[in-house]
Amino acid sequence: MNETWTPYQVTLRIPSRMEWLDLVDRVASGIAAHLDLDEEETDAIANSVVEAGTNAIQHGHRYNAELPVDLVFDVLPDRLCIRVHDRGPGFDVSKVLRVDPTTPEGILALCGRGIFIMKSLMDEVEFVIEPGEGCTAILTKHHCPTG
Repeated sequence: MNETWTPYQVTLRIPSRMEWLDLVDRVASGIAAHLDLDEEETDAIANSVVEAGTNAIQHGHRYNAELPVDLVFDVLPDRLCIRVHDRGPGFDVSKVLRVDPTTPEGILALCGRGIFIMKSLMDEVEFVIEPGEGCTAILTKHHCPTG
């Protein structure tokens, strides 16, 4: 690995409007391209970040455009860690994780498919619920060092 490679952070704040997710997709794809990730890994990252952003807008903020969604991309030598934060009430993670979208009941469930997709595409997915502060989805994808 190149000894001069330095971790960096990219931050993005968008209004809770679905049309802004195109920008989120381009930023995530651009960062993945900078890391020389292949097309499959780039798509996995971009799709997961867009899904987390969709959840923040739809479920966290209930489409209230006055509430921003904050995204932080921490680019580290061996991984990309993305935090997607909303200011909503949060949710019961254990209930949502019980949804199995590969079953007939799960396909019809009102929620949970997006989390299943994120968990399928990323190496690690975590949710931090802070009452009164919101919900943060933390998505991690490991990669080989660049440089």
